[in-house]
Amino acid sequence: MPGPRRDSVAFTVVVTVLVGLGALLMLAILTLSGAPAITLLAAVLAAVPVGPLVASYLWLDRYEPEPKRLLAFALLWGAFVATIAAIVVGGLGGLVVGFTDNQSLAIVAPVTEEASKGVFLLLLLWWRRAELDGILDGIVYAGMVGIGFAFTENILYLAAAYNGTDGTGPGGIAGVTTLFVIRCLLSPFAHPLFTTFTGIGIGIAVTTRVPALRWLAPIGGYCLAVIAHGLWNGSTIFGLGSFAAVYLVLMLPALIGLVWLGVWTRSSERRMLAAALDDASRRGLIPATDIGWVVDLRARRAARAHAKLYGGPAAHEAMKDYQQAAVELGFLHHRLLRGTAPADYQARGQDYLARINAVRPSIAFPGQVVPTR
Repeated sequence: MPGPRRDSVAFTVVVTVLVGLGALLMLAILTLSGAPAITLLAAVLAAVPVGPLVASYLWLDRYEPEPKRLLAFALLWGAFVATIAAIVVGGLGGLVVGFTDNQSLAIVAPVTEEASKGVFLLLLLWWRRAELDGILDGIVYAGMVGIGFAFTENILYLAAAYNGTDGTGPGGIAGVTTLFVIRCLLSPFAHPLFTTFTGIGIGIAVTTRVPALRWLAPIGGYCLAVIAHGLWNGSTIFGLGSFAAVYLVLMLPALIGLVWLGVWTRSSERRMLAAALDDASRRGLIPATDIGWVVDLRARRAARAHAKLYGGPAAHEAMKDYQQAAVELGFLHHRLLRGTAPADYQARGQDYLARINAVRPSIAFPGQVVPTR
């Protein structure tokens, strides 16, 4: 296996340092915001929607699972870097420009928060472009950043609601319960949804053959994220009626539309992957008989179970490695056929082929005998 690329190292160093600094600053804020018991209660409540949301995005990401380390970075960026950046920039803007509370809520917060979340996607595009194969990858990374951001923000809001310092409720358990229902049960998808628009723009930029769209798509996605976020925040200014109207008329339809887009994109990835690997097989890069065991999720699981049953854990890992390398090759080959291949596609393609050729002799699919080592 080749060593880590310089851009990968730079990405890791920059994100790790910023996450560490953000975590320290956020810890200081949480420590000063209230009693430890209240902060702990707020953290537990804020964590309730995190698991289901993460699981939903991982389900979308099953054809070509993104590296777990990068997904973790996305969550941590949202939880610490984006939240701290939004607090600092928003606070400075309020001091310098003198925004009112309503202006800060409906304008400043959407602009700064979506920018601070979107920076992670730009860093991926700049330094880890190879990990972005299309719209679905943009959706997944954006969702993870949004989940992390919502988690930390909910801690701050829930602690303030308990202390009665948010100015919206009676405080205590009643205040926490009301806010928990609204933010963690009824609208836990809000921040992931907003940032998904930016992620879609990034995904379009990676796959388009139109040079102008490589710039306009991310900018347009960010603008849509800000608009959706601003409408959502602004609805709370005019009372429960306007909030309910925006929730029913804007948020739910947008959520349904983006869920449909994610599912449709996942299904289209299967067809795209099959076509790309079929062309690759005609070029002698991969056996045609292997394609079904790579592109069909049920067949993929069956192949891994077969390998583990007859060859043990080592054969199971070899099968996973082979399938992952074949999937990566399929996505890269698709981009080559579309004319949107990255500049280093030859080196990456050789890497995938080396992994495939190294593992293929030691694996067998159902109906075949697993080779002994």
